Amino acid sequence: MSEQRPTGGIRRINAPDLAPGPGYSHVVSVDVPGRLVVASGQIALDGDGNLVGPGDLEAQTRQVFTNLQAALAAAGARWEHVIRLGYFLRDASKVGVVRAVRAEMLPGGVDPAASLIQVSGLVRDDLLIEVEALAVVPAA
Repeated sequence: MSEQRPTGGIRRINAPDLAPGPGYSHVVSVDVPGRLVVASGQIALDGDGNLVGPGDLEAQTRQVFTNLQAALAAAGARWEHVIRLGYFLRDASKVGVVRAVRAEMLPGGVDPAASLIQVSGLVRDDLLIEVEALAVVPAA
């Protein structure tokens, strides 16, 4: 079993019988009391509601992660508290772009459990990606 260093009682675990995932953990275990934070799916709109990166998955993904970080921070959570990410992508063949941006935006060693679902559309036709998050902020 491969296990990343615990962060406030959050352990990221990869089972030895499963191939390692690129940028995600197979299991995340929360071993301490804490506060659950659920971040709604974030899309590539800036603070004024304008689309960032029309037709550009990299720019949209960067804005989505920026929005997720802001949403988490508003609830007192940081990336290291994230235990799961859910990706909704219009074209799953472009997952490499998403992985590269995620690797830039998340601190090293933060590999939440994750799922990626290809969808035919999102709430707006010009959106290429949406990402939701679950986090656990350990009790003080």
